[in-house]
Amino acid sequence: MPSQRRIARIVASLIAAGVFLTGCSSSPSGDSSGTPDAAAEIEIGSLYEPGNLSNVDAGGQGITEAFNGNVYESLMKLDDDGSISPLLAEAQTVSDDGLTYTFTLRDGVKFHSGKDLTSADVKASFERVTAESSQAARKSSYAVVSDVATPDDKTVVFTLSERSISFPYLMAYVWIVNPDLADPKTEADGTGPYVFDDWLRGSTLSIVRNDDYWGEQAKNARVTFHYFTDASAESNALLTGEIDLVTSIQSPDSLTPFEDDPDFTISEGTSTTKELLAFNDRVAPFDDALVRRAVYSAVDREKLLDSIWAGHGSLIGSMVPPTDPWYEDLTATNAYDPELSKELLTEAGLADGFSFTLLTPNYDPHPQVAEFLKSELAKVGVTVEIQIITADEWYSKVFKERDFEATLQEHVNDRDVVWYANPDFYWGYDNADVQRLVAEAETAATEDEQTAKLKEANQIIATEAASNWLYLYPQIVVAASNVSGFPVNGLNSQFYVYNITKS
Repeated sequence: MPSQRRIARIVASLIAAGVFLTGCSSSPSGDSSGTPDAAAEIEIGSLYEPGNLSNVDAGGQGITEAFNGNVYESLMKLDDDGSISPLLAEAQTVSDDGLTYTFTLRDGVKFHSGKDLTSADVKASFERVTAESSQAARKSSYAVVSDVATPDDKTVVFTLSERSISFPYLMAYVWIVNPDLADPKTEADGTGPYVFDDWLRGSTLSIVRNDDYWGEQAKNARVTFHYFTDASAESNALLTGEIDLVTSIQSPDSLTPFEDDPDFTISEGTSTTKELLAFNDRVAPFDDALVRRAVYSAVDREKLLDSIWAGHGSLIGSMVPPTDPWYEDLTATNAYDPELSKELLTEAGLADGFSFTLLTPNYDPHPQVAEFLKSELAKVGVTVEIQIITADEWYSKVFKERDFEATLQEHVNDRDVVWYANPDFYWGYDNADVQRLVAEAETAATEDEQTAKLKEANQIIATEAASNWLYLYPQIVVAASNVSGFPVNGLNSQFYVYNITKS
C-alpha cells in the first residue's frame, strides 16, 4: 500500500494538473515476500519517443534508449562504466600492424525471426551504417575500413587503410540487423534479449522477453516505454503507479514529489550529456579565442548549475566527461573571473563590448540557460539577443547551414572530443595541432599513447575555449522502491532493461 505521504502527494499532483480525483485504489506489484518476480512487466516513463525504429535513419536518442542492447546487439558492448567488452563477438584479434581486425561470432545466435546469425549479416549491417543514405552519428569514423571479408559463416575480417585503435569501440555502435528486414524504420529483427512487440505512436513502445535468447534470460517478461511530452505528466504517472520508473529526470522540480518518500528510490549516476554554449568559430568575433575565453570567464557556471539543477550535476571544463579514458579536470582552465573577461575583451579590441544572437532551442533547460547567460554577459558589456527556435530549425539552420553566431545544445555522446578535429563540423573549430594530435591518437599503437595524445589535444581545445562547456547533466533515475536492477549511469542514451526486477 502507498504511504500516507505518497497519497497526499498524488492528490496534490492531480489537483495541480487539473484532474478531479474521484477514487483511488492500489495493488502491489510482484509477491509480498520481496522475491523478484521473473514474470513482471516493467513500465518505464521517458520523454524521448523515437522518430522511427532505425539507428541510421534519424530515429533519435529514443530508439537508442529502447532498442540498444535490448532488441539489437553489436559485436562489442559499451558497458555502463564506459568500458568495452565482447558481445556477439566471441573473440577478437588484431594484426601486428593494427590494420586487420578479425571477429569470431558466438555459436547459437539467432535473430528473433529464427534466422541464424552469420558473418554475412554482420557485413550487411556494417554497410548499412556506412551507406551514403545513412544518418548514423559516427558514420565518418568508419571511412578507415577499406574491406570487409567473410571467409566463413563465423568469421568477419575488417581491413583498415590505417590504424584505428578505437575500432573495437566503434563496433559497439553497429547494430546487427537482419538484412532481410523489409523496413527497419517500422519493423525490427535483432538478436537481443527482447523481441519488439508493438509501438503505438505518441503513447507506448513494448518489447517482450526473447525466450530463445542465446545468453542469459532477461529478468522480467515485458517492458513498455510510456512516452510523455511533459515532465509533470511523467511524474504524475510515477506517483499514481502507472509507471515503475523514469529513465532520466529533466529538472529538480520533477524530483520534489519523490524526495524523502520511502515509496521511491532516487539514484544519481554519471552522465555524458554536456550543456554547451557553442560558437560559430568561423565568424567574428568568435573566430578569436580571446573573445571565446572572455565569454567563458564572464559566466558563473556554479551559480548556473545550481539555478538549473539545484545541487545536482557537475561542472565540466571540456568536452570530455569522467567516463572517457582521457578525462582530466579542466574546470579551472577558464574559471569565473569577470575582471579577466573585461581584460580579454579589451585585448581583443572590444573594450566597449559587442552583441550577438544566441539561437536557443525551445525546450528546457535551454531558454533558462539563455536568460542566465544574457544576464551574466551584460555585466561585462556583452549584449545577447535570444532567438528561440525549434529542434527542426536548429538542425536546419545551425547543424546543416551553419547560419548562426552562437547556440545552445546538449551533446549526449561519450568520446566526442574528436569533433573539434573536424573543421567541417557545425561549430567550425579549426586548429592544426588538435587535428594532428587526434589523428595521431587514432593511429596510436597503445591505449596509453592514445590517451596521452587526446589529453594534449583536449587541453588546447579547453585553453582556446573552442566552446563553452557549461555543465554536465546529472543522470537521475527515479523508481518505485520495489523496483531494482536498472542502469545508474547515462551513456549515450542507452538504457539496458534486462536486469530490472520487481519484488
